[in-house]
Amino acid sequence: MLTESSRLRDFPTLQGITYLNTAAESIPPLSVGKALQDYWQDKTRGMRGREGHFAAVENCREISAKMLGLTTEEVSFCSCSSEAYNLLASALNLGAGDEVVVTDLDFPAGATPWLRAVQPPVVRLWKAAEGELNAADLAPLLNEKTKLVQVSLVSFFNGHRIAWTALHEAVRRLAPNALISVDITQAFGRVELNCPGADILISSTHKWTLGVHGGCIIGVPKRNAQRLTTHAGGWYHLSNAFDADRFDRAVTKHGALSFSVGMPNFAALYALNAALRYVDGVGVATISAHADPLVRELYEGLIALGLKPMCPLHVDLPTGIIAFMHERSGEIHAALEKADVHVMHSAGRIRLAAHGYNTQADVRRALEVLGSCMG
Repeated sequence: MLTESSRLRDFPTLQGITYLNTAAESIPPLSVGKALQDYWQDKTRGMRGREGHFAAVENCREISAKMLGLTTEEVSFCSCSSEAYNLLASALNLGAGDEVVVTDLDFPAGATPWLRAVQPPVVRLWKAAEGELNAADLAPLLNEKTKLVQVSLVSFFNGHRIAWTALHEAVRRLAPNALISVDITQAFGRVELNCPGADILISSTHKWTLGVHGGCIIGVPKRNAQRLTTHAGGWYHLSNAFDADRFDRAVTKHGALSFSVGMPNFAALYALNAALRYVDGVGVATISAHADPLVRELYEGLIALGLKPMCPLHVDLPTGIIAFMHERSGEIHAALEKADVHVMHSAGRIRLAAHGYNTQADVRRALEVLGSCMG
């Protein structure tokens, strides 16, 4: 994706290290640092800086909408995916007679709001088999009471990419009242999105998008605007926040715009605007074409070393993540750290992630160190 010179120009901190941990934290390009400086300069202008602040929000909305295949009115921002899912819970306002389906490959932010409701709905767990979610196992969980099916397009846990068509067809056929919520955090900016018919898309901003913390993208197609309007208090998402009747009623903007309840995190959105324009300039298809073979090499290399990836790799369902579990995971992680090979280690699991700024040398270095551990 990048020449050696442009890679070191745009990502100078990659020099001398093997970074395979983008699924946890990305390395932003220098243009993102420049955008944060632009925010700082606007902030030092006091109130006059707000002209730049709100212009940055709209610029970020424009590029986000383009990359999601939505209109600008269908895209908004909040502070993190946890906030987005709690706002989604407020919009749906589910109760004891309703049902929600979550998966055991989901990040907690998408699964726990339904467990914490004052009157929690029935939560049904779609369990993975051999690391994969199969639509045949979903079907028995669906019925006319199902109001939401929450999935991740790519799992943070093991890198499994869901087979979208089978999922979508099962939900529409067996649960006609259900919405499909999709966490695209581990996909957006890394693989081409292919989830037509999704009812709401949610993504954090500090991973494959190459942005920083403090942001979350929400996409709500217009067809769902009325149904997915939050019931939260605030002001930025209101159309009458400063009108004379503001203490008599609160008129909420519909759909995605209702998820931006307060002052935007301008710094995160300056950064996200620059990051997404960098990614879009390269092209997600180009990133995937470059990085997918690196993931395959990691997958095959792990198997050759006697390590079992946590889910099968399907070339027609690209993912940036490969993971494995091992009883000596702490020792293995320590060896990787000592060799300046950056990966994720959690609960006995080693997770490796390849983005567009990674190289074949990164993959081979990681496999070399893992091979020495398997010795």
